[in-house]
Amino acid sequence: MKFSIFQISRKGGREKNEDRMGYCYTRESGLFVLADGMGGHPEGEVAAQLALQTVSALYQREARPQVGDVTEFLAGAVMAAHHQIIRYASEKGMLDTPRTTLVAALLQGGAATWVHCGDSRLYVVRDGELLTRTRDHSYLEQHSAGVIQLERINRNILFTCLGSPVKPVFDVTGPVVLQQGDRILLCSDGLWGSLPDDVIVQHLSTKPVADAVPDLVEAALRSAGEGSDNVTVIALEWETPDAFESTHGVSTDSISEGVFASTIQAGVLDGMVEDLDDEAIERSIAEINEAIRRSAARKT
Repeated sequence: MKFSIFQISRKGGREKNEDRMGYCYTRESGLFVLADGMGGHPEGEVAAQLALQTVSALYQREARPQVGDVTEFLAGAVMAAHHQIIRYASEKGMLDTPRTTLVAALLQGGAATWVHCGDSRLYVVRDGELLTRTRDHSYLEQHSAGVIQLERINRNILFTCLGSPVKPVFDVTGPVVLQQGDRILLCSDGLWGSLPDDVIVQHLSTKPVADAVPDLVEAALRSAGEGSDNVTVIALEWETPDAFESTHGVSTDSISEGVFASTIQAGVLDGMVEDLDDEAIERSIAEINEAIRRSAARKT
């Protein structure tokens, strides 16, 4: 398995960067993940980091060297990340939960499958054209697709995320068989909110990812100006030809069996899998909601 990859994250005009991204791989499989911690709620960067760490830890456990059922793994990893954030909030006695979006792609067997929750996006570009991209879990995207009809609302608002005291909605797509030169880009809304899809596709199509990604990020920051959101991108080109020389090229062929490589910071997730039963999570959510209710009652 061979690919060239480049990732970058910029704070923009925000006080802190709540985006997180990274990738990990074995000899025969690769996982690429991006999360955007949500403002308006506490510790968005913690939610994003917990999401990455949880998905990465589960991947390390399951990829031996491939994941057995990719769709089942991605769905389970999203829910595990959600539960981990809820448990973190419950253990800290927080009155509101940290929240994050998530998009993750798993590549193995020459195909890509991905999952997303919220409005962090994945693009697939082939032969200079947009092959597909994720549809945001926002009122704007769902309304434009004719799914719902709502008036007098902010249609940019998300209706799902990880960490909310409501079961998240997420979509798993694939597998999509990859062809030589396919480009896959994962990004936070700081990129696509400032640049139209055709600009993103054009950059990805005409430049190596090591040049396209930083150029796209700089263009997004310029377009948004001083009020720019965090801008985070991770992109790869599939099966880069041997003749293509890049310091960002990765070949997994030389990795030994059982070896796991990762750019995602490890975390202490004791009992992550064993303790994530629905009953325990329901208790945690109930405790958080009760704390919110008591706090509101004291203010009235």
